Amino acid sequence: MSLRIDRTVEGDLVVFKLTGRIQAADIPQLLTLLKTESSWHGIVLDLEQIKLVDRDAVLFLALSEMTGAKLRNTSAYIQEWITQERSAMNRNKTQDPTGFGG
Repeated sequence: MSLRIDRTVEGDLVVFKLTGRIQAADIPQLLTLLKTESSWHGIVLDLEQIKLVDRDAVLFLALSEMTGAKLRNTSAYIQEWITQERSAMNRNKTQDPTGFGG
């Protein structure tokens, strides 16, 4: 099963209900949706029906959350993975704030 995206509006929030699995190939489409809806006060990614993700998807979700999107109904294993990736990003930033490695 591939990724299915349903869009709804809840007050001043745009909610994207995602169903299936999120893979690296889906990230450009998701980025386009988020950019298109950036004028809204808030964006929610509802992950209740997401059963499988790859690392690129987890990085995308972590960065989306860090830049203001809300994640809703995230399974425990996906949330834990997001937390681990966010911690790794923060560790790398602390160890080498320039990004030049050294």
